[in-house]
Amino acid sequence: MRPLGWAASTAVLAVLASVPWIASPTLIQFGITTLLLATVAQAWNIVGGYAGYASFGNSVFYGLGSYGTAIAMVQLNLPFGVGLALGAALAMLFALLLGLPVLRLRGHYFAIATLALALAMTGIVSNLEIAGRNTGLVLPLLKGDALFYELALGLLALVTLTVIWISRSRFGFGLIAIREDEDAAAVMGVNTTLFKAAAFTLAGFFTALAGGIHAYWITFIDPVSAFDITLNVKMIIMAIFGGAGSVLGPLVGALLLASISEVLTTEVSTAASLFYGLVIVVAVVFMPRGLVNVVRHFKRLGWRYFSENLRSHRL
Repeated sequence: MRPLGWAASTAVLAVLASVPWIASPTLIQFGITTLLLATVAQAWNIVGGYAGYASFGNSVFYGLGSYGTAIAMVQLNLPFGVGLALGAALAMLFALLLGLPVLRLRGHYFAIATLALALAMTGIVSNLEIAGRNTGLVLPLLKGDALFYELALGLLALVTLTVIWISRSRFGFGLIAIREDEDAAAVMGVNTTLFKAAAFTLAGFFTALAGGIHAYWITFIDPVSAFDITLNVKMIIMAIFGGAGSVLGPLVGALLLASISEVLTTEVSTAASLFYGLVIVVAVVFMPRGLVNVVRHFKRLGWRYFSENLRSHRL
Protein backbone atom coordinates (compact mmCIF):
# COMPACT_ATOMS: atom_id res chain seq x y z
CA MET A 1 0.00 0.00 0.00
CA ARG A 2 1.29 3.45 -0.94
CA PRO A 3 1.91 6.19 1.69
CA LEU A 4 -1.28 7.98 0.60
CA GLY A 5 -3.23 4.78 1.07
CA TRP A 6 -1.80 4.26 4.55
CA ALA A 7 -2.62 7.85 5.48
CA ALA A 8 -6.21 7.48 4.25
CA SER A 9 -6.61 4.16 6.08
CA THR A 10 -5.28 5.65 9.31
CA ALA A 11 -7.69 8.59 9.01
CA VAL A 12 -10.66 6.26 8.44
CA LEU A 13 -9.61 4.12 11.39
CA ALA A 14 -9.35 7.19 13.62
CA VAL A 15 -12.84 8.33 12.61
CA LEU A 16 -14.29 4.88 13.27
CA ALA A 17 -12.54 4.70 16.64
CA SER A 18 -14.23 7.94 17.71
CA VAL A 19 -17.76 6.64 17.02
CA PRO A 20 -18.47 5.37 20.60
CA TRP A 21 -17.87 8.85 21.98
CA ILE A 22 -20.13 10.77 19.58
CA ALA A 23 -22.80 8.30 18.39
CA SER A 24 -26.04 7.07 19.93
CA PRO A 25 -26.20 3.69 21.73
CA THR A 26 -28.24 2.25 18.84
CA LEU A 27 -25.61 3.26 16.29
CA ILE A 28 -22.84 1.83 18.47
CA GLN A 29 -24.63 -1.51 18.71
CA PHE A 30 -25.13 -1.52 14.93
CA GLY A 31 -21.44 -0.73 14.59
CA ILE A 32 -20.41 -3.69 16.75
CA THR A 33 -22.55 -6.07 14.71
CA THR A 34 -21.26 -4.70 11.40
CA LEU A 35 -17.61 -4.77 12.47
CA LEU A 36 -17.91 -8.39 13.60
CA LEU A 37 -19.64 -9.36 10.34
CA ALA A 38 -16.88 -7.61 8.38
CA THR A 39 -14.29 -9.52 10.42
CA VAL A 40 -15.77 -12.94 9.70
CA ALA A 41 -16.24 -12.02 6.02
CA GLN A 42 -12.59 -10.97 5.83
CA ALA A 43 -11.54 -14.16 7.62
CA TRP A 44 -13.57 -16.26 5.16
CA ASN A 45 -11.85 -14.32 2.37
CA ILE A 46 -8.54 -15.94 3.32
CA VAL A 47 -9.70 -19.47 2.54
CA GLY A 48 -12.60 -18.72 0.19
CA GLY A 49 -11.31 -15.72 -1.73
CA TYR A 50 -7.58 -16.37 -1.95
CA ALA A 51 -7.42 -20.17 -1.79
CA GLY A 52 -10.70 -20.64 -3.67
CA TYR A 53 -12.18 -23.13 -1.18
CA ALA A 54 -15.79 -22.11 -0.46
CA SER A 55 -16.10 -23.14 3.19
CA PHE A 56 -19.62 -23.43 4.61
CA GLY A 57 -18.24 -24.42 8.00
CA ASN A 58 -16.60 -21.24 9.28
CA SER A 59 -19.55 -20.81 11.63
CA VAL A 60 -17.99 -23.73 13.54
CA PHE A 61 -15.03 -21.50 14.41
CA TYR A 62 -17.39 -18.75 15.49
CA GLY A 63 -19.22 -21.18 17.78
CA LEU A 64 -16.00 -22.61 19.19
CA GLY A 65 -14.77 -19.10 19.97
CA SER A 66 -18.08 -18.30 21.67
CA TYR A 67 -18.12 -21.47 23.74
CA GLY A 68 -14.42 -21.34 24.57
CA THR A 69 -14.89 -17.87 26.01
CA ALA A 70 -18.15 -18.76 27.78
CA ILE A 71 -16.89 -21.99 29.35
CA ALA A 72 -13.70 -20.29 30.58
CA MET A 73 -15.64 -17.43 32.18
CA VAL A 74 -18.70 -19.31 33.52
CA GLN A 75 -17.40 -22.77 34.38
CA LEU A 76 -13.75 -22.03 35.15
CA ASN A 77 -14.06 -18.46 36.49
CA LEU A 78 -11.30 -17.22 34.21
CA PRO A 79 -11.02 -13.65 32.87
CA PHE A 80 -12.36 -12.66 29.45
CA GLY A 81 -8.92 -12.41 27.84
CA VAL A 82 -8.03 -15.97 28.83
CA GLY A 83 -11.38 -17.23 27.55
CA LEU A 84 -10.89 -15.44 24.25
CA ALA A 85 -7.47 -17.05 23.83
CA LEU A 86 -8.88 -20.46 24.77
CA GLY A 87 -11.64 -20.17 22.17
CA ALA A 88 -9.16 -19.12 19.47
CA ALA A 89 -6.81 -22.01 20.36
CA LEU A 90 -9.73 -24.45 20.26
CA ALA A 91 -10.75 -23.24 16.81
CA MET A 92 -7.19 -23.46 15.47
CA LEU A 93 -6.81 -27.01 16.80
CA PHE A 94 -10.11 -27.96 15.20
CA ALA A 95 -9.00 -26.43 11.89
CA LEU A 96 -5.75 -28.38 11.92
CA LEU A 97 -7.14 -31.75 12.97
CA LEU A 98 -10.26 -31.78 10.80
CA GLY A 99 -9.10 -29.36 8.12
CA LEU A 100 -6.32 -31.62 6.84
CA PRO A 101 -8.63 -34.47 5.75
CA VAL A 102 -11.52 -32.22 4.69
CA LEU A 103 -9.28 -29.95 2.61
CA ARG A 104 -8.37 -32.92 0.43
CA LEU A 105 -11.87 -32.60 -1.03
CA ARG A 106 -12.62 -30.09 -3.77
CA GLY A 107 -15.54 -28.14 -5.15
CA HIS A 108 -19.01 -28.99 -3.94
CA TYR A 109 -17.68 -32.01 -2.03
CA PHE A 110 -15.65 -29.68 0.18
CA ALA A 111 -18.62 -27.31 0.62
CA ILE A 112 -20.93 -30.16 1.66
CA ALA A 113 -18.34 -31.59 4.07
CA THR A 114 -17.82 -28.25 5.83
CA LEU A 115 -21.59 -27.74 6.05
CA ALA A 116 -21.89 -31.16 7.69
CA LEU A 117 -19.22 -30.16 10.25
CA ALA A 118 -21.32 -27.18 11.31
CA LEU A 119 -24.44 -29.32 11.71
CA ALA A 120 -22.56 -32.02 13.60
CA MET A 121 -20.98 -29.56 16.00
CA THR A 122 -24.40 -28.22 17.00
CA GLY A 123 -25.46 -31.72 18.00
CA ILE A 124 -22.24 -32.44 19.87
CA VAL A 125 -22.29 -29.26 21.96
CA SER A 126 -26.00 -29.77 22.75
CA ASN A 127 -25.02 -32.88 24.73
CA LEU A 128 -22.06 -31.50 26.66
CA GLU A 129 -22.71 -30.73 30.32
CA ILE A 130 -19.84 -28.25 30.53
CA ALA A 131 -21.40 -26.30 27.65
CA GLY A 132 -24.81 -26.14 29.31
CA ARG A 133 -26.39 -28.64 26.89
CA ASN A 134 -29.38 -27.24 24.96
CA THR A 135 -29.99 -24.41 27.42
CA GLY A 136 -26.61 -22.77 26.79
CA LEU A 137 -24.60 -20.53 29.10
CA VAL A 138 -25.17 -17.08 30.61
CA LEU A 139 -22.01 -14.96 30.78
CA PRO A 140 -21.32 -12.19 33.31
CA LEU A 141 -22.99 -8.92 32.38
CA LEU A 142 -20.72 -6.06 31.36
CA LYS A 143 -22.34 -2.79 30.31
CA GLY A 144 -19.68 -1.44 28.04
CA ASP A 145 -20.70 -1.16 24.40
CA ALA A 146 -17.80 1.23 23.77
CA LEU A 147 -15.33 -1.45 24.88
CA PHE A 148 -16.84 -4.11 22.62
CA TYR A 149 -16.93 -1.65 19.72
CA GLU A 150 -13.22 -0.90 20.09
CA LEU A 151 -12.41 -4.61 20.42
CA ALA A 152 -14.37 -5.39 17.25
CA LEU A 153 -12.70 -2.52 15.39
CA GLY A 154 -9.25 -3.62 16.53
CA LEU A 155 -9.92 -7.19 15.44
CA LEU A 156 -11.13 -6.04 12.03
CA ALA A 157 -7.99 -3.93 11.61
CA LEU A 158 -5.83 -6.93 12.56
CA VAL A 159 -7.47 -9.37 10.13
CA THR A 160 -7.34 -6.76 7.35
CA LEU A 161 -3.62 -6.17 7.95
CA THR A 162 -3.17 -9.94 7.76
CA VAL A 163 -5.00 -10.06 4.42
CA ILE A 164 -2.83 -7.19 3.12
CA TRP A 165 0.23 -9.23 4.06
CA ILE A 166 -1.25 -12.32 2.40
CA SER A 167 -1.93 -10.40 -0.82
CA ARG A 168 1.77 -9.48 -1.10
CA SER A 169 3.48 -12.58 0.32
CA ARG A 170 4.71 -15.84 -1.12
CA PHE A 171 2.06 -17.53 0.97
CA GLY A 172 -0.64 -15.44 -0.71
CA PHE A 173 0.73 -16.11 -4.18
CA GLY A 174 0.65 -19.81 -3.37
CA LEU A 175 -3.01 -19.57 -2.30
CA ILE A 176 -3.88 -17.75 -5.53
CA ALA A 177 -2.09 -20.43 -7.53
CA ILE A 178 -4.17 -23.07 -5.73
CA ARG A 179 -7.34 -21.13 -6.52
CA GLU A 180 -6.51 -20.88 -10.22
CA ASP A 181 -5.22 -24.42 -10.76
CA GLU A 182 -4.32 -26.59 -7.78
CA ASP A 183 -2.69 -29.35 -9.80
CA ALA A 184 -0.47 -26.88 -11.64
CA ALA A 185 0.41 -25.22 -8.32
CA ALA A 186 1.53 -28.58 -6.92
CA VAL A 187 3.67 -29.22 -10.01
CA MET A 188 5.28 -25.80 -9.53
CA GLY A 189 6.35 -26.78 -6.01
CA VAL A 190 3.57 -25.31 -3.86
CA ASN A 191 2.83 -27.49 -0.83
CA THR A 192 -0.91 -27.28 -1.42
CA THR A 193 -1.92 -29.25 1.69
CA LEU A 194 0.17 -27.06 3.99
CA PHE A 195 -0.95 -23.81 2.36
CA LYS A 196 -4.65 -24.75 2.51
CA ALA A 197 -4.38 -25.88 6.13
CA ALA A 198 -2.61 -22.64 7.09
CA ALA A 199 -5.33 -20.56 5.38
CA PHE A 200 -8.07 -22.59 7.08
CA THR A 201 -6.39 -22.17 10.47
CA LEU A 202 -5.93 -18.41 10.02
CA ALA A 203 -9.59 -18.06 9.09
CA GLY A 204 -10.55 -20.08 12.14
CA PHE A 205 -8.41 -17.96 14.44
CA PHE A 206 -9.98 -14.64 13.50
CA THR A 207 -13.50 -16.03 13.28
CA ALA A 208 -13.19 -17.53 16.77
CA LEU A 209 -12.03 -14.22 18.22
CA ALA A 210 -15.08 -12.54 16.70
CA GLY A 211 -17.29 -15.23 18.24
CA GLY A 212 -15.74 -14.73 21.67
CA ILE A 213 -16.26 -10.97 21.59
CA HIS A 214 -19.86 -11.43 20.48
CA ALA A 215 -20.57 -13.99 23.22
CA TYR A 216 -19.40 -11.67 26.00
CA TRP A 217 -21.26 -8.75 24.44
CA ILE A 218 -24.68 -10.46 24.27
CA THR A 219 -23.96 -12.43 27.53
CA PHE A 220 -25.82 -15.55 26.39
CA ILE A 221 -25.10 -18.37 23.94
CA ASP A 222 -26.76 -21.65 23.00
CA PRO A 223 -25.77 -24.27 20.39
CA VAL A 224 -28.21 -23.15 17.69
CA SER A 225 -27.20 -19.48 17.78
CA ALA A 226 -23.48 -20.14 18.30
CA PHE A 227 -23.19 -22.47 15.30
CA ASP A 228 -25.78 -20.68 13.17
CA ILE A 229 -25.30 -21.70 9.53
CA THR A 230 -26.95 -18.50 8.30
CA LEU A 231 -23.95 -16.61 9.66
CA ASN A 232 -21.76 -18.53 7.25
CA VAL A 233 -24.12 -17.64 4.41
CA LYS A 234 -23.88 -13.97 5.37
CA MET A 235 -20.08 -13.92 5.48
CA ILE A 236 -19.86 -15.60 2.06
CA ILE A 237 -22.38 -13.24 0.46
CA MET A 238 -20.66 -10.18 1.94
CA ALA A 239 -17.25 -11.28 0.70
CA ILE A 240 -18.50 -12.17 -2.80
CA PHE A 241 -20.68 -9.06 -3.12
CA GLY A 242 -17.78 -6.79 -2.22
CA GLY A 243 -15.15 -8.80 -4.07
CA ALA A 244 -13.66 -12.06 -2.79
CA GLY A 245 -9.92 -12.34 -3.21
CA SER A 246 -9.36 -8.62 -2.62
CA VAL A 247 -8.45 -6.65 0.51
CA LEU A 248 -11.31 -4.14 0.51
CA GLY A 249 -14.05 -6.33 -0.98
CA PRO A 250 -15.30 -8.03 2.21
CA LEU A 251 -15.22 -4.72 4.09
CA VAL A 252 -17.28 -2.91 1.45
CA GLY A 253 -19.69 -5.83 1.14
CA ALA A 254 -20.21 -6.11 4.90
CA LEU A 255 -20.81 -2.36 5.37
CA LEU A 256 -23.26 -2.03 2.48
CA LEU A 257 -25.23 -5.22 3.05
CA ALA A 258 -25.42 -4.81 6.84
CA SER A 259 -26.68 -1.24 6.40
CA ILE A 260 -29.30 -2.16 3.80
CA SER A 261 -30.40 -5.20 5.79
CA GLU A 262 -30.80 -3.06 8.92
CA VAL A 263 -33.00 -0.59 7.04
CA LEU A 264 -35.12 -3.36 5.54
CA THR A 265 -35.50 -5.10 8.90
CA THR A 266 -36.61 -1.85 10.54
CA GLU A 267 -38.83 -0.46 7.80
CA VAL A 268 -40.01 -3.49 5.80
CA SER A 269 -39.40 -6.56 7.94
CA THR A 270 -40.92 -9.01 5.44
CA ALA A 271 -38.43 -7.98 2.75
CA ALA A 272 -35.33 -8.61 4.86
CA SER A 273 -35.54 -12.39 4.50
CA LEU A 274 -35.57 -12.08 0.69
CA PHE A 275 -32.72 -9.60 0.55
CA TYR A 276 -29.73 -11.94 0.73
CA GLY A 277 -31.23 -14.25 -1.89
CA LEU A 278 -31.52 -11.36 -4.33
CA VAL A 279 -27.96 -10.29 -3.53
CA ILE A 280 -26.66 -13.73 -4.49
CA VAL A 281 -28.39 -13.55 -7.88
CA VAL A 282 -27.17 -10.01 -8.60
CA ALA A 283 -23.62 -10.71 -7.47
CA VAL A 284 -23.20 -13.98 -9.36
CA VAL A 285 -24.83 -12.90 -12.62
CA PHE A 286 -23.96 -9.21 -12.99
CA MET A 287 -20.72 -8.85 -11.04
CA PRO A 288 -19.23 -12.24 -10.16
CA ARG A 289 -15.96 -10.61 -9.05
CA GLY A 290 -17.68 -8.14 -6.71
CA LEU A 291 -18.09 -4.40 -6.35
CA VAL A 292 -14.35 -3.76 -6.11
CA ASN A 293 -13.87 -5.29 -9.57
CA VAL A 294 -16.77 -3.22 -10.95
CA VAL A 295 -15.14 0.01 -9.75
CA ARG A 296 -11.83 -1.09 -11.22
CA HIS A 297 -13.15 -1.89 -14.72
CA PHE A 298 -16.34 0.15 -15.17
CA LYS A 299 -14.49 3.29 -16.31
CA ARG A 300 -12.87 1.30 -19.13
CA LEU A 301 -15.79 -0.94 -20.14
CA GLY A 302 -18.82 1.08 -19.03
CA TRP A 303 -22.14 -0.74 -19.06
CA ARG A 304 -20.54 -3.35 -21.31
CA TYR A 305 -19.02 -4.78 -18.12
CA PHE A 306 -22.43 -6.12 -17.05
CA SER A 307 -23.47 -7.28 -20.53
CA GLU A 308 -20.28 -9.31 -20.87
CA ASN A 309 -21.03 -11.02 -17.55
CA LEU A 310 -24.56 -11.77 -18.77
CA ARG A 311 -23.21 -13.31 -21.97
CA SER A 312 -20.72 -15.39 -20.04
CA HIS A 313 -23.65 -16.89 -18.09
CA ARG A 314 -25.59 -17.45 -21.34
CA LEU A 315 -28.50 -15.27 -20.17
